[in-house]
Amino acid sequence: MKPLRIAVLTHEDLVPPDDLEPPVGKADPSPEFLAVKREWGVADALRKLGHTVRFLGVSNDLMPIRRMIEEWEPHALFNLLMEFQDVGSYQIHVTAYLELLQVPYTGCNPVGILLAREKAVSKKILRYHRIPTPSFAYFPRGQRGRMRRDLHFPLIVKSVEEEASLGIAQASVVRDEEHLAERVAFIHESVGTAALVEEYVEGRELTISVLGNERLTAFPVWELYFDDLPAGTLPIATAKVKWDVAYQKKLGVRTGPADPLSEEDQKRIARLARRIYRVLGLSGFARIDLRVTEDGRLYVIEVNATPDITFDEDFAESARAAGLEYPELLQRILNLALRYTTPAARA
Repeated sequence: MKPLRIAVLTHEDLVPPDDLEPPVGKADPSPEFLAVKREWGVADALRKLGHTVRFLGVSNDLMPIRRMIEEWEPHALFNLLMEFQDVGSYQIHVTAYLELLQVPYTGCNPVGILLAREKAVSKKILRYHRIPTPSFAYFPRGQRGRMRRDLHFPLIVKSVEEEASLGIAQASVVRDEEHLAERVAFIHESVGTAALVEEYVEGRELTISVLGNERLTAFPVWELYFDDLPAGTLPIATAKVKWDVAYQKKLGVRTGPADPLSEEDQKRIARLARRIYRVLGLSGFARIDLRVTEDGRLYVIEVNATPDITFDEDFAESARAAGLEYPELLQRILNLALRYTTPAARA
């Protein structure tokens, strides 16, 4: 394997300090380490592979990217930037800028990110291709949430574009028109986006991670578990479930291989995931979130074209379950970036 020059692109506040020390043994990680754990882990693994790594932190200006490419001439950019100018949806434009510069970059192409991030658009495409996803309605900002005849309670209300469960709480699941209107208004006013309202599917929450450009690899299906869920609490991935460590411990939140899930069901979900990946034009890697009902019906809930690839998160853990250790996973991701053909190169 040839050593490469790799620029790790992230938000300027997430560049790890040079003297940052990871936790030793079973010691709890420091808040400083937790804040940049993903960035530190990616750089550490790439260096162990023999690559030369430099961080590039940006937030409001694209010129540092061009300057580094011209001055250092990296072989590829490992793109961990999740927002630009503090706007999550602007990550699409940064990726498009990397394509204009014709530099290899990791992760999904801008069109795939756009289609996956705009949940109402992606659901329309999935339904056109007869891929099962809950019935839904779209409420632009300023439009009051009113029940449609083709929807049935209970419903779940979420942001049409935000990720990481922003705006999702137990109150997001509504069972009458009064609470529907209140929650749509909450998304409009507090989150600041349009609202997506879809039928709430009772069932197990599954995810499947996919890697590849043309030839796709689907890793083992993963599941979100609640070992100590209080009575009356719904098993949904709220913002607190994802980010509040104390709340996770209280509810016994954990993730791991989906069990019980037959080999045939694993294959069925993998086939569906690869089909979704191609329908939305994804590349690099992605994660697909699903729900499966008691009678085995599958529903696609969301497609994440920029999933978290921290070394101890679901994507990396499911790859490890398939026999791919973290440095090998990052090398595969890097290889995909180097082989990806941009529209300019195809012309």
